[in-house]
Amino acid sequence: MIGNKNISTPSVLIIGAGLSGLALAYYLQKNDIPFQLLEARSRTGGRIFTSYQKGGAPLEMGATWLGKKHFELNGLLKELGIEIFAQILGDRAIYEPISTSPPQLVSLPPNNDPSYRIKGGSSFLINTLADKIGPENILLNQVVTNISSTTNGISVKTKSDEFQADLVVATLPPFLLTSTIKFHPALPATLKEITTATHTWMGASIKVGLRYTAPFWRAENSSGTIFSNAGPIPEMYDHSDADEQYFSIKGFFNGAYFSISKEERLKMVLTQLEKYYGPQVRNFVSYEECAWRNEPFTYVSYNQHVLPHQNNGHTAFSDALMEGRFYLTGAETAAQYAGYMEGAVRSAQRVAKQIMEAHSGLTTKI
Repeated sequence: MIGNKNISTPSVLIIGAGLSGLALAYYLQKNDIPFQLLEARSRTGGRIFTSYQKGGAPLEMGATWLGKKHFELNGLLKELGIEIFAQILGDRAIYEPISTSPPQLVSLPPNNDPSYRIKGGSSFLINTLADKIGPENILLNQVVTNISSTTNGISVKTKSDEFQADLVVATLPPFLLTSTIKFHPALPATLKEITTATHTWMGASIKVGLRYTAPFWRAENSSGTIFSNAGPIPEMYDHSDADEQYFSIKGFFNGAYFSISKEERLKMVLTQLEKYYGPQVRNFVSYEECAWRNEPFTYVSYNQHVLPHQNNGHTAFSDALMEGRFYLTGAETAAQYAGYMEGAVRSAQRVAKQIMEAHSGLTTKI
């Protein structure tokens, strides 16, 4: 557990070992700032979650794509020696405008801003950061319940332990943070009000993917890119691995179906895909899915309607709280690219700079 240090090198407790938390820890480590991460789940990564299977393509159940404009994420990947590869779209797509009309094969316009994926899966970035940071600095299965200001710093209680630190950084989605953790003293009422209407990125998403032994969707007069207004899959893409050894397709499932069973969703997935590809879709190797609304360490239900992106990047999230000892980071808090992996990295950089400049007058090595 972190003890109190001289304020010039404050001890930092980071709540959440997703991309933002791990990136922040990485930047603090480069600046010789002692830290420890607490993660509620039994794994690192948060909303980055790659399903791995020996002899099969990695399937992204969480954050997947990045672009060349995501300079900070690309810089971090380059620094860590992690490669990216272009997402296959092809020049045609299967398009289903309405349920009463047959699907069409339509031409796609030239893509001047292609999307990329991380070679080895998005979790390869998570695992690389965790290895750099060191497993001894990451504590799993630590569900935070209380955060309290003390005479010498901040106390953080979990369901099993209590921690003390000079500074605390929370990386949770804002509404999840204020809905599940008690603060002493209470957070400003205006901030709490903002969090209750802050969209949780991917919170209502369901991702589905199937592994196959061969990419039959690449046949002539076909495509692995699907757009459907009939659903329940509105979008789907070729999700084969970077080396073209293992094949899969992955997409989004209508979030309204979060309450039905995995078996029911699979049945609906196969029924829709069979319209495009025929009975061969049923010869899948494995099926993976993640309904993020059912993940208690990602999502809690709102008491009001919240629009996509609502309050993401709000200026209130950049303020230090509890007399400068408590900070908010995470994808929703980023002023730019909120919700994306780029936003998670940028928010980590922001807080790293705030900590260094406020408490030691130094500029971070980022």
